Amino acid sequence: MLSTIKRSLPLQLLTAAILAWFFATIMPAVANITEPVTEQAWYQLILLGKTTYIGLLKMVIGLVVMLSLMQGITNIGSTLKLKTLGVSTLIFYSLTSIIAISLGLGAALLMPEWQPLVEPVTIADHIRFIEQDTITGSSITAKLLAMALVNPFSALVNGNLLAIVLFSLLFSVSLLLSLPPKHVVFDVIAGLNKGLNKLVQGIIRLAPIAVFAIVFEFTVRGNTGLFGQLALFALLVFVLTLIHGLIVLPTLAKIFTGIKFSTLFKAISAPLAMAFATSSSTATLPLSMQAAEKELGISQSTSSFVLPLGAVMNMDGTALFEGVAAIFLAQLFGIDLSTTGIVMIFIMAMVSSVGAPGMPSGSMSGMQLVMLAAGIPLEGIAILLIIERPLDTFRTAVNVEGDLVAALVVDKWQQNKS
Repeated sequence: MLSTIKRSLPLQLLTAAILAWFFATIMPAVANITEPVTEQAWYQLILLGKTTYIGLLKMVIGLVVMLSLMQGITNIGSTLKLKTLGVSTLIFYSLTSIIAISLGLGAALLMPEWQPLVEPVTIADHIRFIEQDTITGSSITAKLLAMALVNPFSALVNGNLLAIVLFSLLFSVSLLLSLPPKHVVFDVIAGLNKGLNKLVQGIIRLAPIAVFAIVFEFTVRGNTGLFGQLALFALLVFVLTLIHGLIVLPTLAKIFTGIKFSTLFKAISAPLAMAFATSSSTATLPLSMQAAEKELGISQSTSSFVLPLGAVMNMDGTALFEGVAAIFLAQLFGIDLSTTGIVMIFIMAMVSSVGAPGMPSGSMSGMQLVMLAAGIPLEGIAILLIIERPLDTFRTAVNVEGDLVAALVVDKWQQNKS
């Protein structure tokens, strides 16, 4: 049993949460503590686990978003592909992401509100919102541009992820236009991104400590409804993910290519199983390319471009999850989201899903972009991690399905043009 827990991060997180609830429940009675637990020295020591974990996440999030996006864009390889395949691919990726986010946000807003677990939090001064009375297209655009068009080094220092995303996109396109396809700069970007993703994986391994601290804090404050609400949240995300994967994406494939549902799922069953097992769209990429070319008859030129790009930039399941999770956490922390806040969540879920690393729990990096946009405390990451990995398996399978459907549709479009 212990060896199983040691190998499984989801089991570690669940065990940490259960132990935190257990100790927070019985400790005051067993230790005969008369003073408030929150004033005890050992309580502050426990909370250091949360502080350390959140601090590490803040330390790397800007670079993770920047390098992931840069590698995704530079994988295009040439300006010719950028002008032809690139435009078609990005149009379809945008379409499916918009549908996924809209599905998630719509369902989350129609659900009864989750009950707050803590007092409403104070929004940090550096987080800027669009005022409710200026919710016009021009005002939203002006505010977003003011946030985005800043010095990239300043953006990294201040955690302005929108500015980081915009700079990464523009600079990556400039590199494609000015350097040959095999230039050493692209290898450097890939190497840095690989090393940083390894660091993020190491930080995520510390998540059980943060989960223990946060669940302990919630339980001490009387927030024992956390687990029930997490279960309902997980069920909602699971159902919505299945709807997108079993209905929305196959329907789009049917509309644009005429392929039958049964034919599609039979052809992509192997990469979907691999994605489910590994929770990594990047690890599934070789099998996805094989299925695309041999099972779906997609041309090699299309699959070699669309699928690698999608493994980094197309995350339908992630976008859906981030939209639902933002509403869930906002209500959990007592944050009243205005229409502007929901618009910001929609935009940031779209942007952050593009930069999500194609690895297990990679969406947790982009999730912070959405949380910062909505003024949600970053400790909410540790709450999501309690049930995030089981959901990540289904989400990754939908991400890979979205890549394969995109390759099928884009290949059809290219054949119609020729």
